[in-house]
Amino acid sequence: MPIRPKQPRTDEPGAAGETGVGGKPGAGAETGAGAATGAGGEPGAGTETGAGGAGAQPLLPVAGQRRERADAARNRERVLRAARELFGERGVQDVTMEAIARRAGVAKGTVFHRFGDRSGLALALLDEHEREIQDRVLHGEPPLGPGAPALERLLALLDALLDLHERHGDLLYAAETSKAEARYATGAYGAWHRHVVVLLGELGIEGDADALAHAVLAPLGAELQHHLRHAVGLSAEQVRAALHTLARGLAAGR
Repeated sequence: MPIRPKQPRTDEPGAAGETGVGGKPGAGAETGAGAATGAGGEPGAGTETGAGGAGAQPLLPVAGQRRERADAARNRERVLRAARELFGERGVQDVTMEAIARRAGVAKGTVFHRFGDRSGLALALLDEHEREIQDRVLHGEPPLGPGAPALERLLALLDALLDLHERHGDLLYAAETSKAEARYATGAYGAWHRHVVVLLGELGIEGDADALAHAVLAPLGAELQHHLRHAVGLSAEQVRAALHTLARGLAAGR
């Protein structure tokens, strides 16, 4: 029989809210859930049509805009610009928070207060790229966006996330390896997981949708991707082909 995504219990933490890209409070629609969180903590709500464009299905919260003081916004942009420049020049692991503060022309305490540590800066820089993928999933052209068969959408999502690793793998590695289970605490992971659950349901695959969605996303962890590319020596296309083989095998019931 087809899998059915698990519905959250209202007596458990998180039942009234899910997380989206960014992982901070916002508002969204999810079947059986109340408020969802959007990118960077801003409110938003999103629905997506299923395969072929029919049947709206609540999915990812859409990022909105958080209001902040003009001076705080300027400082934030200066810090992010400085971090982006220094990470590009030296690599994420070789840049200190002090160096970022000096380049941005702000107090060191401002950087620590706003972003916490280097992994927090990496997450903030990733946010715009993850929002772009999120927007394409919700409103973009197929196969990543609505209107394509579920398997094509699943393969397109895997491709988009792998491309993110190719462009910003150093940021992902810094963000996901800063502490135990850091990857799973991000709003982005929750958003991709929820999307995969929906697609597996459309495919009619038997099994636990929640567990299978985690298994589908597991190969895209930053630590494993770094190992495959740098230690094992696989090319991006070899990794992509392996991901497609796994997804197609799951869809075929093999």
